[in-house]
Amino acid sequence: MSLGVPVKVLHEAEGHIVSLETNTGEVYRGKLVEAEDNMNCQMSDVTVTYRDGQVGKLENVYIRGSKIRFLILPDMLKNAPMFKKTGSRIGVASSNRGKSAILRAQAARGRGRARTLFQRSK
Repeated sequence: MSLGVPVKVLHEAEGHIVSLETNTGEVYRGKLVEAEDNMNCQMSDVTVTYRDGQVGKLENVYIRGSKIRFLILPDMLKNAPMFKKTGSRIGVASSNRGKSAILRAQAARGRGRARTLFQRSK
């Protein structure tokens, strides 16, 4: 199974400063040392802001991926290669075709009940 784009971008962010909010509302900001495929994150030189507003400094922190609400990554990653569109996908319906165009195409091939909906007048 291949990795999704969000996980690939997270791996690209390794070595950069990121912000991370947990499900409990704590915000961690520091250098992303390592990110795993399940989004577990190891960070160093971290500033943590607790829910009550207190701020603390941590040398290292490891956060379980399922406890992460969201991540803020550097803006430079918006130019990452995984955001580029690839060539046309063969065998997949084009995204600019509406439902009626798909039904007409199926009717032309004699598939489904669409053949009775779109009959040509003679």
